[in-house]
Amino acid sequence: MTVTTRFAPSPTGWIHVGNLRTALMNYMIARQNGGTFILRLDDTDQERSKQEYIDGLKADLDWLGIRYDRIEQQSKRMDRYAAAAERLKAAERFYECFESPVELDLKRKKLLNMGRPPVYDRAALALTEEQKAAYRAEGRQGYWRFKLDQERIEWKDGIIGPISIDAASVSDPVLIKADGQVLYTFASSVDDVEMGVTHIVRGADHVTNTATQIQIMKALGGIPPTFAHHSLLTGPQGEELSKRLGVLSLRDLRARGVEPMALLSLMARLGSSKPVELAASMDDLVAGFDIGSFGAAPTKFDAEDLFPLTRHHVQALPFAAVKERIVGLGVPDAEAEAFWAVAKGNITVLDDLGQWWTLFRDGAEPVVDEADREFVAQALAMLPARPWTTATWGEWTSAVKEATGRKGKDLFRPLRRALTGRDAGPEMADVMPLLRKVPGV
Repeated sequence: MTVTTRFAPSPTGWIHVGNLRTALMNYMIARQNGGTFILRLDDTDQERSKQEYIDGLKADLDWLGIRYDRIEQQSKRMDRYAAAAERLKAAERFYECFESPVELDLKRKKLLNMGRPPVYDRAALALTEEQKAAYRAEGRQGYWRFKLDQERIEWKDGIIGPISIDAASVSDPVLIKADGQVLYTFASSVDDVEMGVTHIVRGADHVTNTATQIQIMKALGGIPPTFAHHSLLTGPQGEELSKRLGVLSLRDLRARGVEPMALLSLMARLGSSKPVELAASMDDLVAGFDIGSFGAAPTKFDAEDLFPLTRHHVQALPFAAVKERIVGLGVPDAEAEAFWAVAKGNITVLDDLGQWWTLFRDGAEPVVDEADREFVAQALAMLPARPWTTATWGEWTSAVKEATGRKGKDLFRPLRRALTGRDAGPEMADVMPLLRKVPGV
């Protein structure tokens, strides 16, 4: 059996960390098994689907190194859904309804008031052709529901374990709206059957969808795939994350300097029994992935956890990987490698390099305590003429120590602050050859 998975986002906004988690799990299952990974755009909602979001989605996946084997668009498969609908009608598993939203709401409220679950009563099944014609004459447009077999729907979930849902406790799902829009539950079922999808990983909020889709797939003559429902993400305090996903889009995280491997490493382990570790490559992530290690409990996500991982990744990069960026800052070729050696241990994201080059090129606003002002002025007057080397700092501070009697922190800290405006940073011996401008020099 060829393993086939899919990632099926709706291009109605920028994809976020929750989307990525789903995409990555499906991608890794396909790659572990030498299978096929499909990017399938759920763009049947033509009003909300935008080309800019499709382009953004492709760019995000490319940035992360998640390569799909082929791309499908549901908007180009409407004839397939129409054909599937006709088959379900012929099998008497599809029926037309005419209740208005207000009427359906009244039915739900009545059932709830009676202490019963708000399950659709299947009143439309009893409509005659004359009654349907009368509704159409009133201007009502019919919408279509799938008639569930009212039995228990069972499957072994790859994360949650055995699941059993009584179909009688679930309303027959609406699959085609009155305006003709094909809904996710139907389009996805048709696609999964026709594309031979064998494994699906998605969020726990889809469990009820899965139950109904298993019956739809079987009614279409398909074999339901293996399902796994991962936990939903919450904020760091356990708060609902869905309202914050707009600020956790991949494009925003990218703009903040998060590195792809940091993001992938966190998403590949978050919510599992395995510790989060910075991976060296996508191949390493794939090799270490185990869907069975994930739990069903809500999983806390904190975007700030991405920055230590990003820092470790960035600081381990070889000079060749960053040379073009460094030279682009204006660092001379001859000094670029030395600059990287000095700066890399003091950055979290690559964009931090800019502030270090600005400091070396233009000098810093000196920070001098009033008690140190006379000492700093005397020390700066003793600073030797250029060119400065890695030996300059040691030779200069030794001379200042002998002249002033200062030593230790009282000697080094005021001089570092005067030259760099900072209390900490790279070794000053390495900084001196790169400094182009210092106070009074």
